[in-house]
Amino acid sequence: MNDRTTVASLPTADDIRNAAARIAAHAVVTPVMRNAALDALAGAELYFKCEHLQRSGAFKFRGACNAVWSLDDAEAARGVVTHSSGNHGNALAVAAATRGIPAHVVVPEGAVQAKVDAIAAAGATLHRCAPTQAARETACAQVQADTGATLVHPYTDVRVMAGQGTAALELLQQAGTLDALITPVGGGGLASGCAVMAHAIVPDLRLFAAEPAGADDAARSLAQGRRVTDVVPDTLCDGLRATLGEPNFAALRQHHVEILTVSDDDTVAAMKLMWQHLKQVVEPSSATVLAMLLRHRGRFAGKRLGVVLSGGNVDLDALPW
Repeated sequence: MNDRTTVASLPTADDIRNAAARIAAHAVVTPVMRNAALDALAGAELYFKCEHLQRSGAFKFRGACNAVWSLDDAEAARGVVTHSSGNHGNALAVAAATRGIPAHVVVPEGAVQAKVDAIAAAGATLHRCAPTQAARETACAQVQADTGATLVHPYTDVRVMAGQGTAALELLQQAGTLDALITPVGGGGLASGCAVMAHAIVPDLRLFAAEPAGADDAARSLAQGRRVTDVVPDTLCDGLRATLGEPNFAALRQHHVEILTVSDDDTVAAMKLMWQHLKQVVEPSSATVLAMLLRHRGRFAGKRLGVVLSGGNVDLDALPW
């Protein structure tokens, strides 16, 4: 599959089901957790899909694994490359190791050190660049030219989106009937893959995404009916600073995903609540979903809600409180 096709396409429900079969030997079927205290605070029944317990500590492994195992042998031998501030790079490195192929990760300066260390520990070759989207893409192109590696984009790659959609497939099988499904949104790989799969199973399911107010390009894009790409992210949610991708924007519009923004203060408070009550280590990007539910409690009162916790890769030496 060439990069043009990869970027331009959206996965189908069959692509996502095929991805589930492809990654089954490598990915974890993560648990769904309930908690009475958090239900009471939200005034709703919350079904937490615990992707922080996925391999590499985030949902990103699903998409990376599907991409790696979708390659033919000749492509795989040349390795894979991506740019990432953390979780996707780590996931791609771990996924590449399952197939015994090289992984190259372009990492912007300023990335969370714990995540950079995890990428290196997983066996990837690190390539540093300036902390801009243009610098990341330029460095990726150079690594591609030098190595022949296949680009696995963090969120616009159709194989990646298909892999991320397997989280919704599992959640709907585990939790039963839901009134709404909620994910975080950054670049949009998780939100778009889950939207495609969720509506294939339950066509009228309400879909929501939580986004930091300091990186609200997705909310602005949907409000204006066009991709807004000039937002300069200012949020502690490092996993949600990416600009919404083109196919991801198309998927969110097509599936009528409603985006609600949350402040970093609310996110940190929600993160503490999940550490306290769920007894689970989740990162700030994951906590946006609970922050959104608590901020908009009246909208979700009495509902059964599927809530995807995206990751748990926290720098314990730099906690946000």
